[in-house]
Amino acid sequence: MQIVDARIPRCWEQLKTVSDPEIPVLSVIDLGMIRGVNVAADNALEVRLTPTYSGCPATDELSADILAALTQAGLQPARVRVDLSEAWTTDWMSADGKRKLREYGIAPPQGPACGQHLVPDDGVPCPQCNSQHTRLVSEFGSTACKAQYQCRDCLEPFDYFKCI
Repeated sequence: MQIVDARIPRCWEQLKTVSDPEIPVLSVIDLGMIRGVNVAADNALEVRLTPTYSGCPATDELSADILAALTQAGLQPARVRVDLSEAWTTDWMSADGKRKLREYGIAPPQGPACGQHLVPDDGVPCPQCNSQHTRLVSEFGSTACKAQYQCRDCLEPFDYFKCI
């Protein structure tokens, strides 16, 4: 029988409160950036964080925000270990995260990342009116991980989060 430290489920709950600095409606859990939580040999909670890319400038801020959230919940000692053993992929985003992204006005990635085109030519559902009558305007949007589209029905421009 395996005994689970009672701090681990509380830690996962607390991590839901840590927002992505670029898209604040998404948490690190929504993005699938947390790869695990365990209790280390020195009894510290260890959170494994995989940033959305290896050179992400927000990694230090995310680590600090995670530690602040855990401290606020009385979950100490704790540390964050940045884990680059696997590259982050949009396949790790939760369904709830994709819903939040759409409600925020950004079209979520369509389908699995592996084997897909980063940017579909057309047919990305508009997050404003849900029309699939859309067109690619630019392969790059407000950030490198997004492309710019425009809806041909409601005429609104929108970002699409690429399948990465």
